[in-house]
Amino acid sequence: MALLEVNNLGISFGGLRAVDNFNISIEKGQLYGLIGPNGAGKTTVFNLLTGVYPPTDGSIVLDGVNLNGKSANEICRAGIARTFQNIRLFDKLTVLDNVKTALHNQIKYSLLSSILRTPAYFKAEKAMDKKALEILKVFGLDRIHEYRASNLPYGMQRKLEIARALATNPKIILLDEPAAGMNPTETQELMDMIRFIRDNFDVAVLLIEHDMNLVLGICEQVKVLEYGRIIAEGDPIKVVNDPKVITAYLGE
Repeated sequence: MALLEVNNLGISFGGLRAVDNFNISIEKGQLYGLIGPNGAGKTTVFNLLTGVYPPTDGSIVLDGVNLNGKSANEICRAGIARTFQNIRLFDKLTVLDNVKTALHNQIKYSLLSSILRTPAYFKAEKAMDKKALEILKVFGLDRIHEYRASNLPYGMQRKLEIARALATNPKIILLDEPAAGMNPTETQELMDMIRFIRDNFDVAVLLIEHDMNLVLGICEQVKVLEYGRIIAEGDPIKVVNDPKVITAYLGE
């Protein structure tokens, strides 16, 4: 069985069928792209996979565990992490504390210990500081770990959001338009970073992206959505040259 198996996934909002019969199989360590025109349902798929929306039908199985009916928190603990199209950081917290918020799903002390500030509390906090700094170092953010997140430039905020997702110890990371707003140099750095994360943290990556250079540069397989349905899938080069895909993006 693949790491992530999604079968016949769908959701309706009233009379609108936003996603219909969506299927995907992602292997461990695979880099997978999900593309399509605006409004195709890509982010809705991410919301279904992460428990934001309960699916109307279909199944989601991660590493042999059925995630249907589980909360977003339970799904995160099971091994699915995500970033957002519009960056969602804790602006008033430091870079370090943003990453530490993600480590609390692995917390080792009780609420009482945190209130009383017991030795167990300080030991766990010290361990989280160390792990958070190790993750930040991967992204070149360890030297500015005391900065407020709101004071970072856009590209660094994107990196911090990915670092926070990685801190949850995921099996797969869902990246929602990670290159949005980046210049070509930053996009190339992002591509290198995604490969590094895959190779060194043993995670699969599913990304939504409109930058075809990024998609063609790193994705091993691609699916294309239009009006919530898959219209093409397979090798990225063949997919982006498919007449149905060109029509979906450019019109008749």
